[in-house]
Amino acid sequence: MSMSSQASNEAVAPVPAFLSYGFRPFFLLGALFGVAMLGLWVPWYLGIISLPSQFSPTVWHAHELLFGFVPAIIAGFLLTAVSNWTSRPPINGQRLAGLVAFWLIGRLAVSMSRDINELIVAGASLLFPLALTLVLTREITAAGNKRNLKVAALVGSLAVTDAMFHYEAWLTGRAKLSIALAISLVLILLMVIAGRIIPSFTSNWLKANRPGPLPREFGLFDLVTNALSVVALGAWVASKMIDTTPVISTSIAILMIAAAAANVTRQSRWQPLRTFHEPLVTILHIAYLFIPIGFALIGVAIPLDEPGLETAGLHAWTTGAFAIMMLAMMTRVSRGHTGNKLTAPLGTSVIYACIVLAALIRIAASLMPEKTLVLIPVAGLLWIAAFLGFALLYGHMLLTPRRMK
Repeated sequence: MSMSSQASNEAVAPVPAFLSYGFRPFFLLGALFGVAMLGLWVPWYLGIISLPSQFSPTVWHAHELLFGFVPAIIAGFLLTAVSNWTSRPPINGQRLAGLVAFWLIGRLAVSMSRDINELIVAGASLLFPLALTLVLTREITAAGNKRNLKVAALVGSLAVTDAMFHYEAWLTGRAKLSIALAISLVLILLMVIAGRIIPSFTSNWLKANRPGPLPREFGLFDLVTNALSVVALGAWVASKMIDTTPVISTSIAILMIAAAAANVTRQSRWQPLRTFHEPLVTILHIAYLFIPIGFALIGVAIPLDEPGLETAGLHAWTTGAFAIMMLAMMTRVSRGHTGNKLTAPLGTSVIYACIVLAALIRIAASLMPEKTLVLIPVAGLLWIAAFLGFALLYGHMLLTPRRMK
């Protein structure tokens, strides 16, 4: 699943550079949407503005994060990676433009849904994840690359969860179950992908720059950690559907804490402390660390029945693991696939610092509700700075042909 091999035919492809690889439109538009999403949600949450959406500010924010922003970045990564996995030509040109159009239609439909039939809104929202699932499945199957079909299956599961979200929100005005399920699916996808790319990228950098111990290769411990994490997440999602007893709550808490410990141990085997001289590698490890932090916070919150702790855990996953990992991969893939050096210049390090601070402050806002009205805007501004910074620093790379060495 390594993204290290770089394609060399971009410059001669009979399509505009912007549509030559999936990472180009989806990273740039995803970053700009991330800016708009927080730029609209924070003042909406504070009661300063409103959007013509049938969803409440919190429900809209959750949907557009989990089914708008995150899938755009995932699509940019997977549509680029799949040509490496399968040795097939990249998805580009009109097919790529069609996927981008479906994604944009979904964003507009959800944000302007107040006067639109719910079935039409849901259908518009589902166009993109269903099309992406079909494209990935076709490419992987055509190459006989069955090993990676589980990635397409996870994307397809996210599409099903999007449908559940609309149904649940239509019935109750909330989407408690589908939000938990969507977060779990994205986490599982991240753990699968991170378990391959973080040790690989770390090994490549250490071999070239800091001889010594290397990350452990993927093995039984990784499989057990992923399986334990899936079980813990499944139990947590199930708790949203039933009235839990103290015994059930304690059992779920034990699973969550065990998953946290397993993921910390797993990450320690990847030599994270040896990467501090290269932010482009370090940021991957920082992103992954928020996964066990989220497990631990929610594991403690369940038996104590502390909603603030659980919310903090959710934001450790979403603003922490998801957003930081997305930004880490956006910068690395963009640099590598446009012929730039795999190192983080000062500007890139600054946007990394912004998104990490945004995650920490958003977690703090959940733990200190009396300071919410101050901390949430600060976290929002730092998020905006991170993704707007990416658009400004990397936009030219994404819009122009690959540099020739």
